[in-house]
Amino acid sequence: MRKKRVVIVGGTGYLGQHLLQSLADDPVANSTLSLAFTHHSVPPPHALLNAVPHALPFHVDLRSGDGLSAISDAFGQPDVVINCAALSVPRVCESDPEAAMSVNVPTSLVKWLSSFGDATLLIHLSTDQVYEGTKSFYKEEDEAAPVNVYGKSKVEAERFVSKNCQNFAILRSSIIYGPQTISPVPKSLPIQWIDGALAKGETMNFFNDEFRCPVFVKDLVSIIQFLTNQWISEGKQVQLLLNVGGPDRVSRVQMAEAVALVRGYSTSLIKPVPSSSVFF
Repeated sequence: MRKKRVVIVGGTGYLGQHLLQSLADDPVANSTLSLAFTHHSVPPPHALLNAVPHALPFHVDLRSGDGLSAISDAFGQPDVVINCAALSVPRVCESDPEAAMSVNVPTSLVKWLSSFGDATLLIHLSTDQVYEGTKSFYKEEDEAAPVNVYGKSKVEAERFVSKNCQNFAILRSSIIYGPQTISPVPKSLPIQWIDGALAKGETMNFFNDEFRCPVFVKDLVSIIQFLTNQWISEGKQVQLLLNVGGPDRVSRVQMAEAVALVRGYSTSLIKPVPSSSVFF
């Protein structure tokens, strides 16, 4: 019986690296799954390649779709594709909406997957920023009404995936936090950034009116692995939209206070400000 093929799109990013490492370190996954991942940087980091030696890397441009056919030619038709790739820094999306749409709406990826019929499950990472943010405790059936370009691009991506994929799971993740990756990512990580800012001993502004439910990266990885295993074992049609957050609803101020408490920094360094004080 052949191993099931799993492709992680955006495998050199934060979530992608944690997924690769978790699957590579799992003896059951090692015996039942073949792994591949895409990267946009050339070449992929040596530290990551050394950590997951059995995972095949493929250079892919998601805007044009260049490189996707090489995956099916060399690796084979995937059973599960996990799309972690995104242009996710809000200010970058605001400055270049066209780039945000072209990267975050997986047009070329879905077109490639459509050639496999209903044999492949797409697990697509979205964001809680699809919501307007005017109330608390959003549910999946609540209206998506984003207020920034990043959120708008992810709403468009959700619509495109749900319209054009026969089997999909869309995960609306909140802030993802956790340890640094095998090959450090250039993007600022929330807890590490707060730690570094407070370590300078200077007063820093933190929002007191924006609340999120940060999710530990390894919990998110566990959810993705569960969906992957369920699809592989059952093969039943999947059309899922799921909010994925942690158990605690906190503001940026509360996140900073938690870091200060653990690291021994003075909370006097934390200055609460409204989110309206920052403009793109």
